[in-house]
Amino acid sequence: MSMIEQIQKDITVAMKARDEQRLSTLRMVKTALKNREIEKMAPLDAKESQAVLNTLIKQRKDSIEQFTKGGRQEMADKEAAEIVLIETYLPKAAGEAEIIAGVRAVIAEMTSPTMKDMGAVMKNAMARFAAAGMRVDGKVVSEAVKRELAGK
Repeated sequence: MSMIEQIQKDITVAMKARDEQRLSTLRMVKTALKNREIEKMAPLDAKESQAVLNTLIKQRKDSIEQFTKGGRQEMADKEAAEIVLIETYLPKAAGEAEIIAGVRAVIAEMTSPTMKDMGAVMKNAMARFAAAGMRVDGKVVSEAVKRELAGK
């Protein structure tokens, strides 16, 4: 079953349960996926669907930051709830310990990288996480790479 089909089923369940917040979030997600499908002029594969959802999550995180700065905590809470719902359709995110272990493994594979090689280390680390099917936040990976390279 494709992600869009699963979301459509969940929309039906949310309608029957009269869960307005969940329903509006699911509709927004489905619309974003459909729009990307229309842009591509072909059905989305799993990786492309995940990329769309990651973009939506990133947008929500930016909104939370802006709402918090603006003193609109109720709006920030709504965005946070949307992130939690969207994340249920994505693979499990890697924890900080997994990220650090992956970064250390990449650094060990390279011939003694320095801070100048941070871009290469980041590229290799992100490729490693993608190949493993792990979802990671680029900022967290970047901070881990900086810490590990500074420690050398």
